[in-house]
Amino acid sequence: MNVREKPPMFELSAWSALQLATVERALTRWIACPDFAPAPADLGEAMRYAVLDGGKRVRPLLVMAACEAVNGNAHAALRSACAVELIHAYSLVHDDLPCMDNDVLRRGKPTVHVKFGQAQALLAGDALQALAFELLTPDDESVDAATQARLCRMLARAAGFQGMAGGQAIDLASVGRPLTSVQLHEMHRLKTGALLQVSVMMGAACGSSSPAERDALRDYGAAVGLAFQVMDDVLDVTGDSATLGKTAGKDAAHDKPTFVSLLGLQASVEYAQQLRVRALASLNSSRLENTHALHALADMLVNRAH
Repeated sequence: MNVREKPPMFELSAWSALQLATVERALTRWIACPDFAPAPADLGEAMRYAVLDGGKRVRPLLVMAACEAVNGNAHAALRSACAVELIHAYSLVHDDLPCMDNDVLRRGKPTVHVKFGQAQALLAGDALQALAFELLTPDDESVDAATQARLCRMLARAAGFQGMAGGQAIDLASVGRPLTSVQLHEMHRLKTGALLQVSVMMGAACGSSSPAERDALRDYGAAVGLAFQVMDDVLDVTGDSATLGKTAGKDAAHDKPTFVSLLGLQASVEYAQQLRVRALASLNSSRLENTHALHALADMLVNRAH
């Protein structure tokens, strides 16, 4: 399969630094709540702790890159990028709770329930989820109403029972049980892949694209989302907690089905590379010109060390 390489002039590190600075400023502004009523009873502190000063911001980068590919509304993309990150952060807060994965380390620091207590962590996650949709619906003219509705529906579906929450339900029900390849793929398509794929599609929804272009971007997002999870499973085995920023080896310790347990370590690494090639082939088939960032992000997500 002939896959075009990204142009040598494109520097992912420089592009990412610029995008991440923009996203961090927006998150700091919106989660600190100067545009909204302050959160009571120190709830805002737990919300900020859950989101700021940590995380790779993969999903916001995918939103911004896809928006660039379709020459979309940058302000709508920024709001979408922050909204997706808030949904991701809320999911981590809830996943780490004792009733779920019962983890004590996230993004290199104690999990929210360890720092603030379980009740406050639960409320912080709830509040972050609600704030995500508030960000997608500004009351000014910066994002038209039709785009607001489209973005809200996309994110709600990816986060709900047809996406992330449904995948987590399968994950919890699968502890200690062997899964077939089909079952494992379906679990991760929902739990991890849906939010990564919708990041691409929300960025694309901030601009104009043809059905064929959207189909290509959707296939790219699906391949990247699965590759990301495969590499997470690999790194859970090969990485350490300090490097990963979360507890290493917890999947095996909790007897959870993973790609490594199903395929083996080396085969999982090779599968991630196959998914990268598939993602880039889909990107190339879109015929969109400004896909340099999407191309580089696929490379980075598969070849990352943590």
